[in-house]
Amino acid sequence: MHLLQFPHAPAPRGAASAGSLPAAPQTLEDTGLSTGFLTDLLAKTLLQGGTGRLVELGTRLCLGGALVDTLCQAMRRDGLLEVTRRGQNEADVEFELTLAGRARALDAFSRSAYLGPAPVPAEAYAARVRAQAADRHPVTLRGARAAFAGVVLADELVDRLGTAMNAARPMLLHGPAGSGKTYIARGLARLLPGPVAVPHAISVQDEVIRVFDPLCHRPVSADPGTSGTRGGLDSRQRADARWMLCERPVVACGGELTLEMLDLGFDPRAGYYEAPPHLKANNGLFIVDDLGRQRVTPRELMNRWIVPMERRHDHLTLRQGARFTVPFELMLVFSSNLSPRDLDDAFLRRIGHKIEVGPVDAPAYARIFEDACADEGVPFDAAGLAHLLERLHPRHGRPLLACHPRDLLRLVASRARYLEVEPSLDAGQLDWAWHTHFGDAAPAAGAAASATADPSRRQP
Repeated sequence: MHLLQFPHAPAPRGAASAGSLPAAPQTLEDTGLSTGFLTDLLAKTLLQGGTGRLVELGTRLCLGGALVDTLCQAMRRDGLLEVTRRGQNEADVEFELTLAGRARALDAFSRSAYLGPAPVPAEAYAARVRAQAADRHPVTLRGARAAFAGVVLADELVDRLGTAMNAARPMLLHGPAGSGKTYIARGLARLLPGPVAVPHAISVQDEVIRVFDPLCHRPVSADPGTSGTRGGLDSRQRADARWMLCERPVVACGGELTLEMLDLGFDPRAGYYEAPPHLKANNGLFIVDDLGRQRVTPRELMNRWIVPMERRHDHLTLRQGARFTVPFELMLVFSSNLSPRDLDDAFLRRIGHKIEVGPVDAPAYARIFEDACADEGVPFDAAGLAHLLERLHPRHGRPLLACHPRDLLRLVASRARYLEVEPSLDAGQLDWAWHTHFGDAAPAAGAAASATADPSRRQP
């Protein structure tokens, strides 16, 4: 087993920046891939499609048509391709595999069934990720307050979150279930800077690792001045189509997280790898939700991530045993119902910020309640809100958690739809919703009568 060490020095300023794509490669050498790898990829593409024109092949491989033409001419000289049709211009030339080319494609398929965009060398990926690091764009008080302007959060909490983002160290959001930790963790994406370049796949020793995941990466519109038409013959003014311009990723794992998920996932039938979730989260957020409920213990998780959290890179291993480094340029956010006192000291020492997310005060609860009324189509009633704040919560000893208004109002709205009546916030309906949600006590007689009201009678 040996380690492939990629450069760790930050890319020079101006070499790459967030919000842009790299320039398209002009030669086969510029791709950073071996000619043999590109030949195999093109042969497999033609074997699957039968024949192909230069522009079509360039589009499938996300490479410029002129570059694909250079590769095709080399394959023709080697007896792997032949021209089946010539059109009015170079882009209309159509190629087909020879018998020798089909044999090579079948041999390549036996080793890897990967088809699609040509990958990016891992070295180029590492340099790009470091150049796009979010900590190059610090969060400011004004920016954080503006980002959360439409969210019911205390200014003090917003300030702590913004400061934690600038620290570029893992943070722990802790508090009772329903306090809004997961919502806040995902909302930290509001504090991230602009879009970043994400490759479809990367290559290490001619092994392909798929990175782009539509579940994690949301493409944004490319700059029309640099994107151009994929696969066109002239790519000198175009961006490298092997990359996608995406919003900064937000990747979340909950109780299903295992140590095996943090390694490369190799598909023996496909012959290529799937990137682990923290690799897909580079330049964005990686949220470990419900810490303590995973199949892996917090101590085991911390042991796995000691090096990545401290040195901002991780080691991954290929199937033949070769290890290589990848950036760990992400904001790692843990969310847990556990108190910091219940966690290992070694774990806590590596967490930069421990931020408590607890119950809200009455004015914040009222704002959340009113917003939830609008979302659920329930007419707001100050008397109904007062019934919750002054009677139900104190009577049952329930803290004012941010989740309660929406949870209760959804029950009210669903019950009204069932009874074919207009939803209302009378005491009976709220008592029924409270009992249904918490199971604390049976609803009062008035509530029962309201809940089983004649559907033909409209609520006032």
